[in-house]
Amino acid sequence: MFIKKSKADKLMQNIDKINYILERNNVVQLAEILGSKKEILKRNLLSGISKGIGIGIGVTIITAIIVLILQKIVTLNIPILGDYIADIVEIVKNKL
Repeated sequence: MFIKKSKADKLMQNIDKINYILERNNVVQLAEILGSKKEILKRNLLSGISKGIGIGIGVTIITAIIVLILQKIVTLNIPILGDYIADIVEIVKNKL
């Protein structure tokens, strides 16, 4: 069972393409990680901690921006809205 040279060359090119794609996507490293339960646990723990810290920082920044915007609205002296927002800003300041 002999293969023609042109078919063998095409086969080798296809194998090289598959090898390149697998190396580019780090499939070998992923397979090693999935085989180790300690590695999975370590990665999930680190990702959970980093997500929690990121959410905490993000909520803090967004809340600070909202409070600043509300303070600017209060300074505009809009009759009904200004008093309501002033109460909210005062409650937030007291909680800090």
